[in-house]
Amino acid sequence: MTAAPLRVGNASGFYGDRLTAMREMLTGGGLDVLTGDYLAELTMLILGRDRLKDPRLGYARTYLRQLEDCLGLAHDRGVKLVANAGGLNPAGLADAVRELADRLGVPARVAHVEGDDLTARYPGVLAANAYLGGAGITACLRAGADVVVTGRVTDAALVTGAAAAHFGWAPDDHDALAGAVVAGHVLECGTQATGGNYAFFTEHDVTRPGFPLAEIAADGSSVITKHPGTGGAVTVGTVTAQLLYETGPARYLGPDVTARLDTVRLTQDGPDRVRIDGVRGEAPPPTLKAGLSRLGGWRNETVFVLTGLDIDAKAALVKEQLAPALARVKDVRWTLARTDHADAPVQEEASALLRLAVRDPDADAVGRVFSGAGIELALASYPGFHVTAPPGKASPYGVFEAAYVPQADVPHLAVLPDGRRVAVPPPGVYRDPEPAPEPALPEPLPPGPTRRAPLGAVAGARSGDKGGDANLGVWARNEAAWRWLAHELTVGRLRELLPETAALTVVRQVLPNLRALNFTVEGLLGEGVASQARFDPQAKALGEWLRCRYVEIPEELL
Repeated sequence: MTAAPLRVGNASGFYGDRLTAMREMLTGGGLDVLTGDYLAELTMLILGRDRLKDPRLGYARTYLRQLEDCLGLAHDRGVKLVANAGGLNPAGLADAVRELADRLGVPARVAHVEGDDLTARYPGVLAANAYLGGAGITACLRAGADVVVTGRVTDAALVTGAAAAHFGWAPDDHDALAGAVVAGHVLECGTQATGGNYAFFTEHDVTRPGFPLAEIAADGSSVITKHPGTGGAVTVGTVTAQLLYETGPARYLGPDVTARLDTVRLTQDGPDRVRIDGVRGEAPPPTLKAGLSRLGGWRNETVFVLTGLDIDAKAALVKEQLAPALARVKDVRWTLARTDHADAPVQEEASALLRLAVRDPDADAVGRVFSGAGIELALASYPGFHVTAPPGKASPYGVFEAAYVPQADVPHLAVLPDGRRVAVPPPGVYRDPEPAPEPALPEPLPPGPTRRAPLGAVAGARSGDKGGDANLGVWARNEAAWRWLAHELTVGRLRELLPETAALTVVRQVLPNLRALNFTVEGLLGEGVASQARFDPQAKALGEWLRCRYVEIPEELL
């Protein structure tokens, strides 16, 4: 327990991220803690299928590959390792790390956090896991652990747990915890905070962005930065983009604390340094979110290539010809992407893509019987008939849904390096979720001449998924642009610009400190990414679609 700043780095934003990142972070500069986020909604389904094949699995095996190379290095440098790579089997991963440490001759003390697995409570699901907070991580670190692996915790818990252990925060140190939540949210997706997937990527060298780190102070404020000499950039813009990613209301609910995103202040603190302060925290909600993953059925798809003239007529012919074969399929979705150009000098540029996706509880209904029906048309359909891939077998798809359980009903356990199993009490003081006060909008720009231009000329965006909902954050780069954007991009205007959202519930949040608007589009992604109900199943490019839409923009902003 000390007042010295805590330097927390990140070496993974998802299961499959850069394998060398752990070594890069350990050798690139000073760190106290190195975290890794390996879990996402889709990952839990993947790990669930692994566990079905072998009960000893269910964790992110790439983490062991990284430790094979870096466990000794971390120990020599005194860096604690905290990761949620345990997935559905944190105890199994902890045992594997101990075996690895013994083999390598590294005296690493290993602990793990469990209790999140609620699968037995939900018959028929592949996996059900509560999102735990950071208190179990805190208990492990305070007991002297060098490596802590967890199952399902909130992404930010990796940072809040480490910071609370370092500074001795109590469960009611809400402002400090909220500041750490915000820092953790910035770090959790790795290089997205250092210029990766950034709307204005052409302004920086993002060929190989470095991974981020946070210098966290005792009051929960922080500075986001990266190791010297690494690629990418840390700016108010890159941090704003990540702050808006996959968040919703201004009251950002978590198991440890409710962080008020409408209180966050960002300031450039030097090259590749962004200060985060002013974050206010409130008591957490009385319930924990639980993610439920189950197999939803079977899916298949065929993509027909339509080239040249009469694209609409060619598409109509295929639909008519396949109608009898699809009559008994539960879910049939046709989408026509008009990627074709008139008088195209390249054949691919003269072609449109007609995608047929089918889903059904019966694998046979969407198996080779389905794909074969399309291929049988090869000599009996539109001129130029061909498809992008040969017919394939049906593949299983998953469904994600959220449930909520009382915090006191989830057995949060810290398994310490000496094997003791310690129950981690819930926070004890709760606040029922309620909307944050509606902030005042800025004064609108005075009327003046406008020019038709893409929205992205003056605004950045980042988007992603939350179960079946899509999150879309949009921010302005200066005060004048904010004065225009806050009044221009209403819910109604968003629906006009993105017609796919027109029939859905859309909620807008205003975040003046960030000059940002955050939209939640409910149900856009069906039953979640694993159901693959949409061309862009995680809404990763939804923001870029919005930015390319043309609107009337004041000339003074252009």
